[in-house]
Amino acid sequence: MVTVNIGMLHYVLDHVYGAFVHRTKLSPPFFSRGWGGTKLVLLERMINQLFPNVEGQSWPPTLVQPVWKTVWESQSATLREGVFRTPCDEQLLSALPPESHIARVAFLAPKYTSPHKMACVVHLAGTGDHSFERRLRLGGPLLKENIATMVLESPFYGKRRPLLQRGSKLLCVSDLLLLGRATIEEARSLLHWLDCEAGFGKMGICGLSMGGVHAAMVGSLHPTPIATLPFLSPHSAVVAFCEGVLKHATAWEALRDDLAVQEAAMTLEDVRERMRNVLSLTDVTRFPIPKNPNAVILVAATDDGYIPRHSVLELEKAWPGSEVRWWTALTDYNGRSNLCDIAIVVYGTSSFLSG
Repeated sequence: MVTVNIGMLHYVLDHVYGAFVHRTKLSPPFFSRGWGGTKLVLLERMINQLFPNVEGQSWPPTLVQPVWKTVWESQSATLREGVFRTPCDEQLLSALPPESHIARVAFLAPKYTSPHKMACVVHLAGTGDHSFERRLRLGGPLLKENIATMVLESPFYGKRRPLLQRGSKLLCVSDLLLLGRATIEEARSLLHWLDCEAGFGKMGICGLSMGGVHAAMVGSLHPTPIATLPFLSPHSAVVAFCEGVLKHATAWEALRDDLAVQEAAMTLEDVRERMRNVLSLTDVTRFPIPKNPNAVILVAATDDGYIPRHSVLELEKAWPGSEVRWWTALTDYNGRSNLCDIAIVVYGTSSFLSG
């Protein structure tokens, strides 16, 4: 009888798929237009200035006032969509593409339950998640648990995507940092709105992959304890673009050529080291420990070609009291996603959301 290690099979498939899609150039690479010039310099300076004092500062979120419209309502639930101007300061706003200045959010909530008697989780987008639909599918079953779902459309994604950008392939390295910083500001502001304006008694932040990194940052910086639920997320973008499958999707030659305009000839290894230094700004372990690390649940896969095991463990080590829940596979034998079931289990057992 032949036995198959399902986890290892998924790991191999991740690498085979990634190598085929990216090396055969079936889709454009990330960062085909280089580093981002003065925008990258601005972001590096702003983020580096943040870290020495981040633990001691309050950095209160900005209160936003979304303009809502009802998309549909049933006997038990309502789906609304809202828009608001991104709360980023003027420096960041001028660096963002005009298409990203207006944030979009979907809000799925039980119809007849008082907000102070239920929870709401803000869901942040993973790489390539351009619409509300995928994350709203997670939110449907959670309605029975009295958990509302708020889905934020990321800058550079969906209707906020710059005209020249194809799909999720960001044109410059600076775009990745801009996307992250704006997402953090917007998510923190939405949590502030849920608390101060909507009156929710319990709140959480979650995200898949890239969205999980952003969720961890939001959970770290939020002024009050919230449930923080990163799904399949590295502790830093260095892992995704320099170690995982996405290293095959990065325009290393274009990045080398961009640097060559300003500096002496560089090898591809020099360029990768420069990328590591820049993306170290996204290292969540540099952020302060959340107000209640016991409310942090990290969901990880045992064999993941994109996110290695050591990366998840680094964040768990940096945030004592957090919990890692390991899953062997995210699909069953019929190819159906288990992510919704996983979310229900995790949210339902999070003391900050249930009970």
